[in-house]
Amino acid sequence: MKASILVVDDEPDICSLVRDILQDEGYVVSVAENGETARRLARQQDPDLVLLDIWMPDIDGITLLKEFSGERALRAPIIMMSGHGTVETAVEATRLGARDFLEKPLSLAKLLHTVEHALADAAAPHPANATHLPITAVPPVGKSTSIQLLREHLERLAHDEGTVLIGGEPGVGKTFCAKFMHARSERSRGPFIDVHTCLLHDGDARVLLFGREVQKDDGSISVIPGFLEQALGGTLFIDDVAELDALVQRSLFAALSTGRWVRVGGMTALNADVRLVVASRYDLQQEIRSGRFREDLYHLLKVVPVHIPPLREHLEDIAELLPYYVNLLVDREGLPYRNFTVAAQNRLRHYQWPGNIRELEGLVRRLLVLGLDSDIELDEIETVLSASPLPSGAMKPEFDLPLKQAREQFEKAYLEFHLRQADGSVGKVAKAAGVERTHLYRKLRALGIDAGRAGLEKFRESHRR
Repeated sequence: MKASILVVDDEPDICSLVRDILQDEGYVVSVAENGETARRLARQQDPDLVLLDIWMPDIDGITLLKEFSGERALRAPIIMMSGHGTVETAVEATRLGARDFLEKPLSLAKLLHTVEHALADAAAPHPANATHLPITAVPPVGKSTSIQLLREHLERLAHDEGTVLIGGEPGVGKTFCAKFMHARSERSRGPFIDVHTCLLHDGDARVLLFGREVQKDDGSISVIPGFLEQALGGTLFIDDVAELDALVQRSLFAALSTGRWVRVGGMTALNADVRLVVASRYDLQQEIRSGRFREDLYHLLKVVPVHIPPLREHLEDIAELLPYYVNLLVDREGLPYRNFTVAAQNRLRHYQWPGNIRELEGLVRRLLVLGLDSDIELDEIETVLSASPLPSGAMKPEFDLPLKQAREQFEKAYLEFHLRQADGSVGKVAKAAGVERTHLYRKLRALGIDAGRAGLEKFRESHRR
């Protein structure tokens, strides 16, 4: 017998349409046109799945979602439905426990796919020793045309198995988008392994990525699984793929070309049942021309390219991004809730955000941690944005930043200091820092450091004394 589904929507035409579609597929469908009826039917029938509209006159869908996910402990997955322009509310719903959301007008194919996927996921066995949990399908936040197009593009790619290459400046949300594609894909119950290439600079990068086999004295084989093996059945996300060294690039090309790989020290080829998503802040074609990246690997990776725009190109989304990150940090880190006034929001809409979404999240976290009043006013924003720079050579650690951003902040200050000491000589800095010159050039470019300018500043300082 097919699953039972409860459809909750105050529009009779929508209820009839969805009921007819689902009944044609063999589902048992009940309809509720208001919140009270939905409560009664949910209690009486214990449905296998609920399709819940967000906007209803008596009880809104978010309130019902909290009840069903909370005190009523409804076991059924809940899929929210929302009209155009309510994406931020749908994002809030996924944080509160909704399995997925559908935008109106409803697409027949998408409705059936989402229902089937949610029911199959709910019925799948969940091992007690599972090492991963499903990732909530939170889409990029915003109403701008560029973000709407990005959402649609990612949604289509989620249902494809091809390799995806995500491009964009540091901090635009490449990992966020990779997780969204994974969560919306058929692999959502599998692992999502997030690897930044900085992890592959220490020790044997090939072992970390492809694993190792070691024969013990008694003849048995000890296996150390690599990131690729850990991602079997799911998604492997490699950030800053341009920073992979030549040997790892060659091994990755071989794995992608054949769909198989061999652990370091092993003899048996393993099937690469993994969806690969990679990201880069660099222009990979320029990296190819410079001899730092394999052209054949590039063509395998760019099967489906995705570009994420910098925040300065969709500043109108600030109004949605600010409350999203406030709510996220309040729920995730227990920070006090604060509200941005209209004047404060307008000021941030005219800021250029060189650090993109990552900078915005850091600013929101700082304001929640340090502020005392419930409202964030314009003068507080001005104070944060116009904070006095530290003396030359000094760097105050920002412990409220994510590790990746804090590391970049330190690297920038560290390299700028050494460039001044070396009069802008990249060769001298590479020797002092103990890194390859090629890698250092990439790092300087990624951090926006002009080596020539650093040497010029040192020259000017010496002549001012």
